[in-house]
Amino acid sequence: MRYFKKFVNHTGLASATLIFLGCAGLAAPEKPVVRPPNVVLIFTDDQGYGDVGVFGATAFPTPNLDRMAHEGRRFTDFHVAQAVCSASRAALLTGCYPNRIGLPGALGPNSKHGISSHETTLAEMFKQKGYATGMAGKWHLGNKPQFLPLRHGFDEFFGLPYSSDMWPLHPEAKPGAYPPIPLLEGERVLKADLTHADQEQLTTQYAERAVEFINRNKEKPFFFYLAPNTPHVPLHVSDKFKGKSGGGLYGDVIMEIDWAVGEVLAALKKNHLDENTLVIFTSDNGPWLSYGNHAGSAGPFREGKGTNFEGGHREPCIMRWPGHLPANSVCKEPLMTIDLFPTLARLIGADLPQHKIDGLDIWPLLADLPGATNPHEAYYFYYNQNDLQAVRAGEWKLLFPHTARTMNGQEPGKDGVPGKYRPLPVVASLYNLRTDPGETKDVAGENPEAVKRLEALAETIRADLGDDLTKRPPTGARPPGM
Repeated sequence: MRYFKKFVNHTGLASATLIFLGCAGLAAPEKPVVRPPNVVLIFTDDQGYGDVGVFGATAFPTPNLDRMAHEGRRFTDFHVAQAVCSASRAALLTGCYPNRIGLPGALGPNSKHGISSHETTLAEMFKQKGYATGMAGKWHLGNKPQFLPLRHGFDEFFGLPYSSDMWPLHPEAKPGAYPPIPLLEGERVLKADLTHADQEQLTTQYAERAVEFINRNKEKPFFFYLAPNTPHVPLHVSDKFKGKSGGGLYGDVIMEIDWAVGEVLAALKKNHLDENTLVIFTSDNGPWLSYGNHAGSAGPFREGKGTNFEGGHREPCIMRWPGHLPANSVCKEPLMTIDLFPTLARLIGADLPQHKIDGLDIWPLLADLPGATNPHEAYYFYYNQNDLQAVRAGEWKLLFPHTARTMNGQEPGKDGVPGKYRPLPVVASLYNLRTDPGETKDVAGENPEAVKRLEALAETIRADLGDDLTKRPPTGARPPGM
């Protein structure tokens, strides 16, 4: 309850939805009954920082996302916890670094592990307060029944259990490497073997599910997680957007995602829920650059998906909540998806899990409260199984020696067939992201104190989550579900 009281004080929520019993002889209560906010979380797949108009896209239009930014708040230094699918989603839904909960990397259809029943997801946190919870889209936290959304707090689910490229029809798939992709309704298989024609309809179907859920639950608080499996390859788009963007097939796919966002916003407006609904839009990692014209753009940032340069984990992020988040505003402070869990828990007055999570409450930054700063001393970027590859503190980012990947100098992929990455040796290097967001100039030699401080911070997380690069075992990690 203390979180809820603070929330009302800081946001003025009491003006959003009040129920008074002050007529026909009924005495008004001492305090108004406040309906907690609805939350719609939109999480796209492999969409780059530069794939939204207000973040620099010029090859195709994104009018609904741009409008959402003008009516809400844009975050220009927003990060995922790991630049790959499953790990990024695990962090978003639990508030934990993915290696803390045993879910680094990307799970395949034959993986025998997934999200543990001992972890608490956003949906389970919302259920504490009586929310209706729904999801449409890509799950990718394990495809065995005990790992699926209905076992982790969601009342309903429509979508795919893992990535849409993990199927026999992918041009790069080896014979027998992947089983058919099923389309699920809850835990029931609606269709066991998706075709290209089926995938062309998914983004529209996901949007329709979101709208139907909002219409059906308008009288009570709800949380909906909309996770399109696009613009991850293989690219698919419905006929209504095919060839319409002027930016090729990739642009058409983004145009349909933007349309889906517009459908959600229209449903909220139609149901008079605008001022009581926080809508969050971001992506799970940067563009898959090896796919060339079927990949997006990291904008001004270096590299893309699968790396710990900024292009891998810095994402476009927009949040909209009329009357509570300042309209047409920009937050330039570094933030991460792990922070959404404790922030949303605070907003609805829910308890945090008993186990350790890594995110911290960032509501003052979302609301642009005076003097608000990031509460973290540092963010940590792992990759592979448990390689600590980078540390971020304020304007400084320190990369540790490791091997990354790059398409620089390589033949680009085309029309769904990827090019080949080449290994990129990364030496210990320090970047000032305020003056050099493209990570072009190593300034370690001129800033030994900053290097020393970030190395000390790295030691604190190595003692907790370990580090394969320095052969440090974890002490604070928890096992996944098996």
